[in-house]
Amino acid sequence: MRRALALAERGRTTVSPNPLVGCVVARNGQIVGEGFHARAGGPHAEVVALRAASDRAAGATAYVTLEPCAHHGRTPPCAQALVAAGVTRVVAATMDPDPVAAGGADALRSAGVRVDLGCCEEEARQQNEIFFHGLATGRPFVVVKAAVSLDGRIAAADGTSRWLTGEQTRQRAHHLRAAADAVIVGSQTVLDDDPALTVRLPGYDGTPPLRVVLDRRRRVGGALQVLDDAAPTLLHRGDLTELLTALWDRKVRSALVEGGASVVAAFLRAGLADRVVLHIAPVLLGARGRPLVTGDWPATLGEAPRLRLHDVEQVGDDAVLTLAPSPMPRAARAADPAAPATGGAAPARDPAAPAADRCAPGVD
Repeated sequence: MRRALALAERGRTTVSPNPLVGCVVARNGQIVGEGFHARAGGPHAEVVALRAASDRAAGATAYVTLEPCAHHGRTPPCAQALVAAGVTRVVAATMDPDPVAAGGADALRSAGVRVDLGCCEEEARQQNEIFFHGLATGRPFVVVKAAVSLDGRIAAADGTSRWLTGEQTRQRAHHLRAAADAVIVGSQTVLDDDPALTVRLPGYDGTPPLRVVLDRRRRVGGALQVLDDAAPTLLHRGDLTELLTALWDRKVRSALVEGGASVVAAFLRAGLADRVVLHIAPVLLGARGRPLVTGDWPATLGEAPRLRLHDVEQVGDDAVLTLAPSPMPRAARAADPAAPATGGAAPARDPAAPAADRCAPGVD
């Protein structure tokens, strides 16, 4: 299953709006076929793996990171393909919470195939958190990314910020862009920096993310890079909730917010940030430097929003912190019914799945 998870990751920059899925077909303890879902509309991971296995799939076990689909969409049902290939056992990491595609486990069992679920479930759910989040909330998964100094400044007093972090960290930022369906910035960032907001990575062949500029005052125009034909651009003049609804309707399932300070603050205050990634440079810019967030914030420490540390990584001389906003206090949600809670519902467990030894090799 860990090999299947590694295969699924290969679709990170290309598979949206579909989920990441990897599949390994094994027989007599040997891998005879493997594959991953690369693009929406393309063959699913199970089909790719079965093609590689050919007639060796008969009597084999298929390890797949998401319950095989049971519906006719742009591709035939994977459950049907597994049965036709003669696979006798399917091990799936998670159930598919999508009501359109779900039902594969039942279809397989009805055909006499043994189905076990829950192997590496937490890893699989984490890998597909964007997919699960979207089904639970009906809006894109939002990552807020910022490069800051040790004292929390995004630019020096004169406005300069190039380059605050090192080359390795900036490359990492491009990987975040490559994995997003949209990149969001404010109009002031566009006017100050004239960013291209494109992915500049060697060998990148994914679909360029939609460039979104928050431009309520209609200030963006002219010969700016964000208006060239390197990638599509949306100038948004409504509020953030309207924006996320519009992006969802355009099949945007993940969005990367890159600033500036007022935009970062707006997403955090609205409870619309699902992840915060801080690239911290070993430099001090002082009180006159430009802060990470602006606007009205709680005056007391007890009321200040807190984030939960998710991961810490050293990249060159910089530190990268990945954080998750804590759920909004219940009292605050009651006072503001429109305020969204963070996180999404966990995918349903399969009551028919054996409770023990879901990852056991069994008899291939």
